[in-house]
Amino acid sequence: MSVRFGVSPIAWINDDLPELGGETPVETVLRDAHALGFEGIELGGKFSRDPVRLGTQLSTHELALIGGWWSGALRVRSVDEEIEALQAHLQLLEALGSSVFIIAECSNTVHGDRRRPLATTPRLPAAQWPEFGERLSALALYLEDQGLRLAYHFHLGTVVDGQDDIEQFVAHTDERVGFVVDTGHAALGGINAERLIRSYPERVTHVHAKDVRRQVFDDTLKGNGSFLEGVLAGMFTVPGDGDLDFRGVAQALVDIGYSGWVVVEAEQDPARADPRAYGRVGLETVRRLFGPAHLAGAPR
Repeated sequence: MSVRFGVSPIAWINDDLPELGGETPVETVLRDAHALGFEGIELGGKFSRDPVRLGTQLSTHELALIGGWWSGALRVRSVDEEIEALQAHLQLLEALGSSVFIIAECSNTVHGDRRRPLATTPRLPAAQWPEFGERLSALALYLEDQGLRLAYHFHLGTVVDGQDDIEQFVAHTDERVGFVVDTGHAALGGINAERLIRSYPERVTHVHAKDVRRQVFDDTLKGNGSFLEGVLAGMFTVPGDGDLDFRGVAQALVDIGYSGWVVVEAEQDPARADPRAYGRVGLETVRRLFGPAHLAGAPR
């Protein structure tokens, strides 16, 4: 098994809440990520979209471009329209050697709107799942022909964020439609990440290692708060600093022979949670988890 450790720039600069770290230069993010010992980084909103310039920046800091979020809209546009819309994003990923294409359906999401409570998360009617799944499958086939695997990111506030959604998703999509197994979104959406990995090993394409503070999340729901209000309150953190036990997830990944990126990610306010300090905790935690003494045969 070959596992590489990367990081998301969202700890430094939050794309959904530009006031969080918006003044931070991209060079600072890349320098910190390299100094901490990460091998790669995902694409951030402030990163250059010029492949030569971005490639030079990444090379200077010895970082690979792991991939980058794409906000899909397959509920409201055809596969051909989606393919046309994503061309510049795809070409950047291809030019810099990324192997995964991370996508979430965002045509009616509430996760990026601070005024819309999580309680208003949209649901996809049963009658619409076959067409949605067919479009995702067709897009995955197209991306496969380009050399990238579609990695669907289930996410709080979107039409795929709970266990019932996962079951519909699997039932209506081809196996080439992979998952981003995001441990934080899984936990708060009621999805057992370890069980998901063991149940659908062929779908596990990418991993976001994220911890949670359940009480903060519960308080956000009780207060009819939005996803972004939960982020600001601190419902996410890095592995090793929250409520989750990652040993089962790590063992499941080893057992299925996962080969790919494990990305440390936590949407936090960098003014309250120093990205360097928390990044160090997250990386040390996932490195320990994938050490031989903590996997096969280790006590639970």
